[in-house]
Amino acid sequence: MVDFSLFDLNAQNIIIKLITAIIILLIGFVVARILSNLTKKILHELETNRILKEQAGVKIQIEEFSSSIVKYIIYFIAIIMALNQLGLTTTLLYILLTIILVILVGFIILAFKDFIPNIVAGFMIHQKDKIKSGDNIKVKNIEGKVVHVNLVETRIITKKKDTVYIPNSMLTKNEVVILKK
Repeated sequence: MVDFSLFDLNAQNIIIKLITAIIILLIGFVVARILSNLTKKILHELETNRILKEQAGVKIQIEEFSSSIVKYIIYFIAIIMALNQLGLTTTLLYILLTIILVILVGFIILAFKDFIPNIVAGFMIHQKDKIKSGDNIKVKNIEGKVVHVNLVETRIITKKKDTVYIPNSMLTKNEVVILKK
């Protein structure tokens, strides 16, 4: 006599794992949509596209690009979690993904280690409207007239007619004196 109770228990486990995997995928897709829209709204509130276009001449729609990146990363995570629930992922896959992620993060950090603080400082300068073209300023031992302020740097001309490019992060980290004309 064959015992079918083990077969039924196995089938039930497989069905439960399949349903759980589908639920994980659905939740992942919903969370991805929500976080993608939230990212887009936050960047839109900061007027990222307009500021990048006006200040840096960048025509990339950073709001849409960033929200898409967030969405696809969460999709990827949800798919991996669903596959893991089904028992289809392996330790090798995790190791490979970790290595790729570490390499990508390393490249991104090295590529943007000075760029990102300058852009954040550029947004702060632009939002607060403290430093404008035409202002005479003094930062550390540099004194001159502001010619142009963009997201990454501020260009000033000294009394000796030298052009000096000051990173925006330097303007937010140091004391800036706006001199009277």
